[in-house]
Amino acid sequence: MPADVTDTAHVVDPATVMGLLPAKPRLLALGEPTHGEDSLLDLRNELFRQLVEQEGYRTIAIESDCMTGLVVDDYVTSGTGTLDEAMEHGFSHEWFNASAANRELVRWMRAYNDGRPASERLRFAGFDGPLEMTHASSPRQALTALHAYLAARVDADLLPCTAETLDRLLGADDRWTSPAAMMDPAQSVGQSAEARELRLLADDLVALLDAQTPHLITATSQDDWDRVRLYGRTATGLLRYHYWMADTSPARMTRLCALRDSMMAHNLLAVATRGPALVHAHNSHLQREKSTMQMWQGPVEWWSAGALVSAQLGEAYAFLATALGTIRHQGVDTPPPDTVEGLLYALPQQRCLVDARALAATLADATPAPRESPWYGYAPLNPAHLTGTDGIVFVKDARRSQS
Repeated sequence: MPADVTDTAHVVDPATVMGLLPAKPRLLALGEPTHGEDSLLDLRNELFRQLVEQEGYRTIAIESDCMTGLVVDDYVTSGTGTLDEAMEHGFSHEWFNASAANRELVRWMRAYNDGRPASERLRFAGFDGPLEMTHASSPRQALTALHAYLAARVDADLLPCTAETLDRLLGADDRWTSPAAMMDPAQSVGQSAEARELRLLADDLVALLDAQTPHLITATSQDDWDRVRLYGRTATGLLRYHYWMADTSPARMTRLCALRDSMMAHNLLAVATRGPALVHAHNSHLQREKSTMQMWQGPVEWWSAGALVSAQLGEAYAFLATALGTIRHQGVDTPPPDTVEGLLYALPQQRCLVDARALAATLADATPAPRESPWYGYAPLNPAHLTGTDGIVFVKDARRSQS
């Protein structure tokens, strides 16, 4: 292990993170190479607490459904519901609501907010679309909420349709959510006559929202305004996603992956308007490079949410990739010494923060080999991405989660 590689490793804390960056970012993105490991989520929780206390961060955004995330935000900000209800209904992926670390995050945020004025309260956001790898949600919730908001505040003659028209065009929700549509475009309703009309109506509703902005921002609270803008983004995004689920061209999955990350990016840009936020998701969604995935019809490649946000925010976006040494309970053992993970595994620390660009410079004459994962659920660090990464959070050994 070269001494100068050892010298790149530091303690994981806000002061060290900020020392790697040209300016304090509005979005500090912390990636993870796998989901469901509480060792990584505990580290995230600790860093978020420190960012709150030392750097004035007030929001955490995670890779979960942006609509269900409103349930968690309502709980942590105002105590609406219970912790159990927030965990059951506020997360979109089963490994999220079952996680002890996620539960502790929500519990701590509620306790922190208790008795504080609204301006000092912590906020929670899901920034993923209402999507899974196997299906997409019905646009009903977002579309009808958008319509209801406008119907209560603008002249009825300006509305492009009635609530009854939306209900008729939407039909049964299981038409939209059928898992068969992901594998078979013919099973999707996204290009039906009703879906095409809904896309036009959703566009008109968002246009009306924009046109009435001067009136609406004075007639409603900032939180309600932010929420209805989320409804608009989600309704149009979901209808666009369903449209391309019905596509039969070779570019179908590339489009769907790109649309998902585009929805993520727009939600993150909205989060950034609140002030500094910690963002947590898979490395592949937060990196500045294109994302790639091997799917049933072959490889697909698209621009990640991090790449899209970084292109707009510049230095106001920062990305820390997390790399892992071992996940022994998933068959991921000690990394080969000629990989980035192998070099870092030789360090004495259980976890550390590494200057990624300094590491890349050190390894310029000895390009590390890509690590191969024996488990599909873990994505090793890509050595070619070091120069586009602000820092690497390295965790030597992931322990088995207790949840």
